[in-house]
Amino acid sequence: MRPAPRLLLMAVVALVVSGLTLPLGNLSLLPLIVVLVAMALDLAVSLRRVPALALQGVRQIFIGETRQAILGLDRTAPAGLRVRFDWPEGLSGPDTLEIAPGAESVEVTLTGVARGAWQMDRIYLSWVSRLGLVEFTPRPRLGLDVTVLPDVRPASSGQIDLAVHASLHGQKESVAEGEGSEFHQLRDHQPGESLRRVDWKRSARQRRLLAKETRAERNHNVVAVIDSGYLMRETIAGMAKLDHAINACLALAWAAAVGGDRVGLFTYDSVPRIWSPPEPGRQAFPKMRQTLAELAYDDRQSNPTLALATLGDRLRRRSLIVVFSDFIDTTTSELMVEQLALLSRRHLVIFVALRDPETDDAALRSAGSLDEAGRAIAAFDLRRDRQLVLDQLGRLGVMILDTPPSALTARLVSTYLDLKAREAA
Repeated sequence: MRPAPRLLLMAVVALVVSGLTLPLGNLSLLPLIVVLVAMALDLAVSLRRVPALALQGVRQIFIGETRQAILGLDRTAPAGLRVRFDWPEGLSGPDTLEIAPGAESVEVTLTGVARGAWQMDRIYLSWVSRLGLVEFTPRPRLGLDVTVLPDVRPASSGQIDLAVHASLHGQKESVAEGEGSEFHQLRDHQPGESLRRVDWKRSARQRRLLAKETRAERNHNVVAVIDSGYLMRETIAGMAKLDHAINACLALAWAAAVGGDRVGLFTYDSVPRIWSPPEPGRQAFPKMRQTLAELAYDDRQSNPTLALATLGDRLRRRSLIVVFSDFIDTTTSELMVEQLALLSRRHLVIFVALRDPETDDAALRSAGSLDEAGRAIAAFDLRRDRQLVLDQLGRLGVMILDTPPSALTARLVSTYLDLKAREAA
């Protein structure tokens, strides 16, 4: 509880009047007594039990997801009630809310911005008394725990399942010719169909033309490699690069699971951290989701030389390796480029580079001042150095996915399906 501006103004006026009426003796105290009586009366008619609050409807939220929670009060709100939130690092929402008089609940928009378990211990209330002399400022305990998880909505929505099944079955087994290497079935040869499909030996035994159907080979190794060093903590489009990488990694793992491939996971920062050998995707996906949900944001510099060399020693079978990483300039990326080139000799390597839309805008924006010109030049230099490294990787046989965060998941899954269709892995 604290004095409101109206009470402070009344107190100042009372002090001035009392000073002017000092020759009247005790009567000079009358203005101060009036202020005290008014404040006591205001407290008497305004004191009430602090309303208890509960934020309901949200216990788990995907990172980047925005949901509506309900802030409920156990009694009607006093007039002018304001709620101020102190959001933890992993959540964001409105700073303050004004609740209508008599309301028993209000909607609160909540957004997950960082993975982890976050607690909102207290919130701050404030409302002014009926006469406007006192402001009540209680801090009731909220005790809300919200867990922010990696976004698996692309996998759970069924879109990836549809894309994979359409690619493997809708195309491979009915239209495409000669794109699969794994035998699927025999069927009667149809008029007008290419003779290259005919299985002549079996046709001779059966004394009728039989066509051989093939499909894309399954059981490939798909290994997701995630750099969790400090460069991946940079925020792009409202989330850390690491979180964009994790979301896309889970979508890729689900696509591989539906496609019948084996999925592995490798993470590193200054040293190699997590290694999950490739296993059937349906079994690997729940483990990967749990592991990546607990992957910490690291502030150490990454060591791609040690990490990628270690990964190369552990992989005995040709695999599709998807590397989610970042670099600053051409000098610091030299060792990473060298190791990726070595990996690409035995494996198919995709390097995922997240493009920052703000840097692109800054490089292309017209400069209206010297400061803006300086920012544009710096942004242009960053884009140029980045493109030099990506071009070098491309010449060394590494596939490049250079995309903004909004298109990352779709581009990655479609690239995987294209490689699987061509049996490039």
